[in-house]
Amino acid sequence: MRGHIAILVLAAVATAFSVSAAAQNAAPGGWVDPVWEKPPITAANRKPAPRRTLAGTWGPAGGPGVGTQGGGVQGKPNNGRPENQLPYTPYGLELYKSHKALEGIDAVLPAQGNDPRNKCEPLGFPRYNHYNIRILQIYQDEYKIAMLYQFDNRWRVIWTDGRELPKVVDGGVTVGGELREQRFFGYSVGTWLDDQTLEVQTVGTMPEDRVWLDSTGRPISDRARIIETFRRVDNDTMLWTERIDDPRLYTTPWESMRMPMRLHDARTDVQEYTCSPLDQENYNKFFGDTVSGK
Repeated sequence: MRGHIAILVLAAVATAFSVSAAAQNAAPGGWVDPVWEKPPITAANRKPAPRRTLAGTWGPAGGPGVGTQGGGVQGKPNNGRPENQLPYTPYGLELYKSHKALEGIDAVLPAQGNDPRNKCEPLGFPRYNHYNIRILQIYQDEYKIAMLYQFDNRWRVIWTDGRELPKVVDGGVTVGGELREQRFFGYSVGTWLDDQTLEVQTVGTMPEDRVWLDSTGRPISDRARIIETFRRVDNDTMLWTERIDDPRLYTTPWESMRMPMRLHDARTDVQEYTCSPLDQENYNKFFGDTVSGK
């Protein structure tokens, strides 16, 4: 039980911070804070979705807690329930057991964890989709979409200009016969299925010894194909889903996320949320090492 004290302390701080931020929504000088309590979409206030665009400032419709996903990917939280058990291959299960996560049903004491995040390594993709999604900014032009993640000020590019998805090979991908490197965000290509629905496929991500799938230690490999859909339900609502197809670690594809998103004021000030090695060192000093007794 003591091993969870640090996590509870951080949760309490985050809650207090959220309350404080909510109290400052009417901040002077035009610095708009996120407004999480939004009126429901009804027939009277519903606006039609614009054609073939995801541009805007978005947050989980259920509030920032929905996007935190501390208990595992939003669609399959790692809580021990049978319906949330993943279809691991033998290698996938072995890899999962080697991960010492600070969250989830198999959480360890803070000083015993081996999450790459704890060294401020880039989270990799698709873990950025599963880590503290509070505010997500999306920009778009005729060739591509850029998604700006709040955590660690990272961004990814989704190409929508008709280019082919690279082919995955050992150690990287090939593009037009040319070998290219693996990337933390991989290579993403989007196709409009209709005027309101974009399907995105991503390959060429980092290998399983560099990144995790979520904060509970579930694994992801460089053989994964990540399939996302972004469906603009109306002007103010977007349904974001994600499916994992990783034959190296999972016997069948499975849905990892189904998250309704709500549009925020475009003037919303997105606060910095950065992984700092010094902050991590201080956390281990005052929480992790103390709680673990080491």
